[in-house]
Amino acid sequence: MKTIFTLLVLFTTVTFTVDSQNQGYDIGDVATDFKLKNIDGNTISLSDFKEAKGFIVIFTCNTCPYAVAYEDRIEALNKKYAPKGYPVIAIMPNNVKTKPGDSMKEMQIRAKQKGFTFPYLMDADQSIYPQYGATKTPHIYVLESTDRGPVVQYIGAIDDNYKDATLVKNKYVENAVDALLNGVPFEVQKTKAIGCSIKL
Repeated sequence: MKTIFTLLVLFTTVTFTVDSQNQGYDIGDVATDFKLKNIDGNTISLSDFKEAKGFIVIFTCNTCPYAVAYEDRIEALNKKYAPKGYPVIAIMPNNVKTKPGDSMKEMQIRAKQKGFTFPYLMDADQSIYPQYGATKTPHIYVLESTDRGPVVQYIGAIDDNYKDATLVKNKYVENAVDALLNGVPFEVQKTKAIGCSIKL
């Protein structure tokens, strides 16, 4: 009986730990910094952006049709908000053995084709996206720089219509960043991320 009880306690502990890791960040949490390789070969961290007021962290990839549909809008977000202190930081979270089309070489090719102006980083050991709790590509986290570190202020989708940018009614990320820049509250802090599941 003693052996069975020990195994049950161990099982319970392991299950709880895994669930906690999968939960990721919530609104108000401080995001841990990272060091990830960019498509230009350099290593990028949030701390490199000394003057940033915050960040638009986007988990995305080359191969997901949802992510591809949002590429131009992601680029537009960076062009609009990087000069205001909220640069886009894109992170590719997929296992490249499962998705060869998301390899570093393919990321470099895609970035050149599309003219990306933002860092496009690879979560090579897949250790960063679970910290955030990202499950989809694309999955967005708006962070605000504070004395405590980068605080999560918005989690979810870029907007409410992945199919057609001209039919968007609610620009969730833009609304969040605009509110943060103006120091005013905003109502929608969490939405459901719509996209492909992150590949293990």
